[in-house]
Amino acid sequence: MTVKKKFKTAVLISLLFSLMGCAGVGPYTVARDRFDYTSAISDSWKAQMLVNMVKLRYGDTPTFLDVASVINQYSVESQVDLRLTWADPITAGLTNSQTAGGAARYIDRPTITYSPITGEKFARSLMTPIPPAAILSLIQANYPVDLVLRLCVHSINGIRNRYGGAARARPADPEFYPLIERLRRLQVSGAIGLRVQKTNEKEATLMTFRSKLDQATEEDSLAVRKMLGLDAKAQEFAVVYASIAKNDRELAILSRSILEIIVDLASYIEVPDIHVEEKRVNPTNIEEADPGSPLIPLIRIHSSREKITDAFVAVPYRDYWFWIDDRDLPSKRMFSFLMFIFTLVETGGKEGAPIVTIPAG
Repeated sequence: MTVKKKFKTAVLISLLFSLMGCAGVGPYTVARDRFDYTSAISDSWKAQMLVNMVKLRYGDTPTFLDVASVINQYSVESQVDLRLTWADPITAGLTNSQTAGGAARYIDRPTITYSPITGEKFARSLMTPIPPAAILSLIQANYPVDLVLRLCVHSINGIRNRYGGAARARPADPEFYPLIERLRRLQVSGAIGLRVQKTNEKEATLMTFRSKLDQATEEDSLAVRKMLGLDAKAQEFAVVYASIAKNDRELAILSRSILEIIVDLASYIEVPDIHVEEKRVNPTNIEEADPGSPLIPLIRIHSSREKITDAFVAVPYRDYWFWIDDRDLPSKRMFSFLMFIFTLVETGGKEGAPIVTIPAG
């Protein structure tokens, strides 16, 4: 009975390992891996953006890496050894032996390919100004026009925005904040729109004003036209990339590149006082819309000696932690909007994706 029992046990072990070898593990990992890798790439992308903002604030060199591909290979191996020796007790004496053994191995082998953004790729993706049509498309999609213009443009028809870059920092022109405030009211009322028109085999982007407006909206529309030097009666204005408009029916937008946007947002970082005293970094300037009236900063990025546990994103740099409070919803939205703006510019090069060969086993 003992021999039979052990023999049955060995057979069960054999069947178990055989089933393990035949069952596919791939389909069951899709949902788990997709979520895990999405979360990991998202968190690393946020950390990379924030640490590069801090580096630029300190005059350091930023480094950007794209995750070109993620390939995960799974392998399940099983092995069963079964030996049984039996001798007839009448002829060969009472001898018997049995041996059963098994082994299993599970391998998870991810292959992640990184692509640094350098050279021509860096210039094309980070230093090329955002097309004015893309900026107007964001406004048309109901992103607040005041925030979009504060973030993405240097000037509109010669009216300059504030810029926080250390090399050419400047305050905004006095007309800029009243202009974007009126534009915001026009956006809320639906008075401004976007139209793309094909002329001479080229696409022209036009900003349009509705003709039927209430009295308050009409006043804002006339005030915007006057500040921008636009024709008071025209309903359509061509949008171009330039610093100065050539006539009163043209809207000249001098847009920023992604790198300039990051540099400007980095100027809002609250750096440690000791670093300012040691001349490692410039102090943070408080922007004012009117004399004595501080303007709400586009983003708030704090610094502290200790790591904050309740942070939306936090990165270490020069023995300090730089972080965005998870309860600061406007700063979280602005940071996420920056990540979205980053995708407006092509980051992929002309070359194809890297070819990675993974064995099927």
